[in-house]
Formats: sequence, C-alpha cells, structure tokens
Amino acid sequence: MAMKRLLSLLAIVGLLTTVNQSLSAQNESVVDKQIYVEWGGPGVVLSANFDARFKLNSRLGLGYKLGVGYGTEKFDDSWVRFLKMVDILYFLKESEFERPFYTFPMGLNYAFGNPNKASSFEVGGGVTLLTRRVSLYYYEMKKPGYMIGFLSFMYRIMPVQGNFSFRAGFTPIIGTSGDLFPMGAIGIGYTF
Repeated sequence: MAMKRLLSLLAIVGLLTTVNQSLSAQNESVVDKQIYVEWGGPGVVLSANFDARFKLNSRLGLGYKLGVGYGTEKFDDSWVRFLKMVDILYFLKESEFERPFYTFPMGLNYAFGNPNKASSFEVGGGVTLLTRRVSLYYYEMKKPGYMIGFLSFMYRIMPVQGNFSFRAGFTPIIGTSGDLFPMGAIGIGYTF
C-alpha cells in the first residue's frame, strides 16, 4: 500500500514538472524526459524513476534522476539462528526471514551522444536514501547505514519522437564505509 502511494507521488511530481516545462518552452518541443522501471542499480531491487535534463528541449547534457524503490534484507539474528539450529522453524519459509525497506535514489547525470539519434551514453552518480539500516546484497558491509552512494554508466535508447525506452549498464554501489560493490541495472520505460 505504501509503495503504491510512493509511486503515485512520483508520477504526480513527474507530471507537474512536465506541465511546468511545457508551458515555459518557447520553441519546438523535444522529447527529453522519461519515466522508467529499473531492476538493480541504485534503487536496490526494483525502482520507479523519473529522468530529465536541466536544459529545456535538450535530449543531452546535464540532468537529474529521482526515484522510489523497494528491497529486502535477510533477517537472521542470533535468536533465529538458534531456533533454526534446534529445528523449531522447519515449517517457516525462508522468505519469512526477510525485512522489506524502501529506497529513494537521486542523482545527477550527463548524457552524451548525437541529438538526432535514439541511443546515448549516460555517466552519473548520486545517493540513495534507505528507510532502514541495511547491509545490501548479502555482502558483508563494514558499516550498514541509511544511505549509500552510486555511480552510473548506462547505455540509453530514447526514441527521438518519444515511445518506449530502454537502458542498461554498470551501476557500482558505494557503502557507508567506502566499500565498493559491483552492480548492474536494466530498465524499461516511456520517453516523452
């Protein structure tokens, strides 16, 4: 239920931003914004994102990304380990030992390429706020925290006339103590 509210809020913010930019544009409109769903990357497991350029009517250059995501963390404290050891929890599913958390990725990026072609390359970075202190991706993070950093090196396909978009790339995660974890991301969405 909370995820639906967050996704609705993200859609409203994206719509208001689009309307505001459309009203202030003086020359021919260019398809420069996208809403997409991304697996992996800075949203952790799954996220809904809005991406746009700061310069109006430009498909390339400096831009930003805002999103809301979802993830789970294995929950295995000493009491649960003891109960597993004495085989009291044999009837419970493994998924019952996972705790959900929400993520809020935000960052800056720069898109390179030919403005008349659908494909471009994005380089960027930012932070992801987490609703709980977690150790991500089952890695042994030295210091779990409420915030992680990320870098992004993405190949993007955004049709010039607008339509469905695709993105894929390498998005390493930076832990709170400077740990660097390799991560990839793939996303599909709509460009407008």
